[in-house]
Amino acid sequence: TAKADPDGYTLAVVSTGHVVNHVLYKDLPYDTLKDLAGVAPLASLPSVLVVSSALGIRSVKELVAAAKARPGELNYGTAGVGSAAHINSEKFNVAAGIQAVHVPLKGTPPILTETMGGRVHFAWVPSVSSIGPLKDGKLVALAVSTPARIAALPEVPTIAEAGFPGGEFNFWVGLLAPAKTPRDIVARLNAQINRALHSPEMVERLAKLGGEPMSMNAPQFDAFMRQEYQVLGKLMRDAGAKPQ
Repeated sequence: TAKADPDGYTLAVVSTGHVVNHVLYKDLPYDTLKDLAGVAPLASLPSVLVVSSALGIRSVKELVAAAKARPGELNYGTAGVGSAAHINSEKFNVAAGIQAVHVPLKGTPPILTETMGGRVHFAWVPSVSSIGPLKDGKLVALAVSTPARIAALPEVPTIAEAGFPGGEFNFWVGLLAPAKTPRDIVARLNAQINRALHSPEMVERLAKLGGEPMSMNAPQFDAFMRQEYQVLGKLMRDAGAKPQ
């Protein structure tokens, strides 16, 4: 997409990981900020902090106390370095002032399996994926990553309500175009996408995935991504992420 004709017909769907790729990969074939421009964010998807019900932990403060009592012994599962779960976990670890061991796994299903089995001590997982194990009593939800509680799990506090306001994380999905795409084309695409995202049908479809529409114009989305690039890039470097 970065090298495509800037005519508005070649677009890329990316997620939060896009803004940390420069930290993780030394030979990116494009410049994250110079070669691609934001068209529109599409949705934000909340995550839930879960532990095995057998662990006996029922709140974020109890989890943090356990981690501080055994520094470097507790672990957390993610879908790999730079994944949403990894970024989310590192934000939480910094906010809580804890050290835990990163266990990269191959996606959400094994994260859930390993957490339910107690081999992974805690994990941030998509809210929609957590509902079944939570209802079955195999997992306990301690907090959601969003600034506000979510409709699917109204009884679960936000991470700020749980006492760790620096731990919020917004997993977003957005649409990009080649940087030289004319601004009028980008603005037209942005307007059409925002209209579609707020149609009742799309709101309902996103809700079934645990998501909500995100609304920004193109310059706002660019500014948002630049901020994420700085903040999350530093977070991953501080976490010891090395370019591959």
